[in-house]
Amino acid sequence: MAEKKTLETDKAAIPGGPYSQAIIYNGIIYLSGQGPIDPQTNQVVHGTIEQETELSMENIRIILEEAGSSLSKVLQITAYLLNMREYGRFNEVYRRYFPEEPPARTCIQAARLPFDIRIEISAIACI
Repeated sequence: MAEKKTLETDKAAIPGGPYSQAIIYNGIIYLSGQGPIDPQTNQVVHGTIEQETELSMENIRIILEEAGSSLSKVLQITAYLLNMREYGRFNEVYRRYFPEEPPARTCIQAARLPFDIRIEISAIACI
């Protein structure tokens, strides 16, 4: 039977609640939602959708690399946007992280996100 392992790294944003940054199980890494938290200061950064997407994706990248994975191994993304009118601008930044063979993705508008951020992104990847 495969063993469930939690992943915590201080190189990415530290969780602000009772959850792990990621869980690794049977060669798959399940990342908790990542938002625009500066990994150096662990402070929320409110900015444009482009800035917040960039920080969210950087936290995902860091956690994946700490787990021995990478953005190229992402299987699925779920993105929660505060305002779907920013969808196109979000996609401009998102495309830079997945220039070839992008993962499956769901993108929805959320009524409200923690800490009044504009975006939260979760991911599933293989190791």
